Amino acid sequence: MEEKDSSPRADGSTRRAALWATLIAVPVTLAVAGFTFAKLAPDSPDAAPSASASPRAQSSAPVELPAPALAERPAVLCRALVSQLPDSVRDLRQRPVTAGPEQNAAYGDPALTVSCGGSAPLVQPTDEVWTVNKVCWHPVQEADATVLTTVDRETPVRVRVPRTYEQPLQWVTPISDAIVSAVPSVKTAPSGCSA
Repeated sequence: MEEKDSSPRADGSTRRAALWATLIAVPVTLAVAGFTFAKLAPDSPDAAPSASASPRAQSSAPVELPAPALAERPAVLCRALVSQLPDSVRDLRQRPVTAGPEQNAAYGDPALTVSCGGSAPLVQPTDEVWTVNKVCWHPVQEADATVLTTVDRETPVRVRVPRTYEQPLQWVTPISDAIVSAVPSVKTAPSGCSA
């Protein structure tokens, strides 16, 4: 008796059917993928991030700042502060300074400057004092900038915010965080100064 081979054999018609199914399925799959991609892609380049979301164009030239000699304790505190300052303040990148990189910093163009050390401001009882992230600031308006000076720290820190940058207190927020971590507060602060 003869044994029959039980393994299936592909005949010519099954092969042709599989080939036709593949030839139809591949273009249909590509068409569906293309349609899906077209629906998910933005309609115009306007949907991409705008240029205003990118950092401001700015000079990389050193910013001229004075560097008065500091006593030992303020010099130590200022070095600690500068080491804690962020690489950028909002969208302003840090720039080099002409003098005192251990006590000065600058950001953006026009330059927002940070100066550590020097004399404390004279705060009158009726003067405004603003608290930002546990640091008390005394504001002074100049023709082209708002100058904010700390009044509750062992060593004063002065930040000059050009009028180009609106709402000066928003610009000192990351600087306040660095001050809290590097410059101890004093025991007595002007009235209106609350942590």
